Amino acid sequence: MMTQIRVHGRGGQGVVTAAELIALAAFQDGLYAQAFPSFGVERSGAPIQAFARLSKEPIITREQVYRPDVLIIQDESLLSEPEILDGVSATTILIINSEESPTIISNKIRKKISAANIACSPATAIALRLLGKNLVNTVILGTFTHSTNLITIKSLVAAINKKFQSKGQAIIEKNKAAVFEAYQYANKE
Repeated sequence: MMTQIRVHGRGGQGVVTAAELIALAAFQDGLYAQAFPSFGVERSGAPIQAFARLSKEPIITREQVYRPDVLIIQDESLLSEPEILDGVSATTILIINSEESPTIISNKIRKKISAANIACSPATAIALRLLGKNLVNTVILGTFTHSTNLITIKSLVAAINKKFQSKGQAIIEKNKAAVFEAYQYANKE
């Protein structure tokens, strides 16, 4: 069975990197994976999206993800965009950067996804404190990892090590700390 993931955020938040990290971690876990962005007029702050697919079998399709099994929203303000929830179903898992409760988020989206399928992450607060800027892509993946069990935390850490190798060990360690904090926060829910 293939799992389809759609990631929404704003330009400059690392949306494409988030999808790439999911795919790299999935490879580490022995899965087939793909990650790709939706190209358009990207600019800092503009809504953008990227996609990832994970499977135990080779992945043939290359189209965008229209019916996500997992929807990651890196910026809660995007909930005001009606197309953000296109293709979601009652079984879609929503991972959202929000300090609100899953029940409040479910009510905001008119219960298109039940509170039981929503994981909220204080990714912005964690990113600002540990990374010094609102770059939530790695942080929210800690919540994604815990809430979906699609990739392991060990493989996510390995993906961060590989992807950020050129940025230096200090950046890697900050991102790993942020991921672990978001992962532990998800354990509290």
